[in-house]
Amino acid sequence: MATKPMTKAQLVAALAEELGSDKKAAGAALEAVTGIITREVSGGGAVTLPGVGKIYCRERPARMVRNPATGEQMPKEADKVVKMTIAKALKDSVND
Repeated sequence: MATKPMTKAQLVAALAEELGSDKKAAGAALEAVTGIITREVSGGGAVTLPGVGKIYCRERPARMVRNPATGEQMPKEADKVVKMTIAKALKDSVND
């Protein structure tokens, strides 16, 4: 059975406990990391989090899509999507 995902507040509390600091400093550190990742990926770069994975932006070409309600074919413009490749170490730790 799946459990609920960790909330931001829970993540900040766990980070503060791991670092031995207060929640305010841990929250600021989390915001800084999130900002750096966002800035790098939105600029076309990639970020590798050791032991977690690689976050990157990928371009999708223009294509034809189908409206599931009507079955009508329509063109969809090229766009960008954020992808994440999970590190082998994380995959292995989940399957052990």
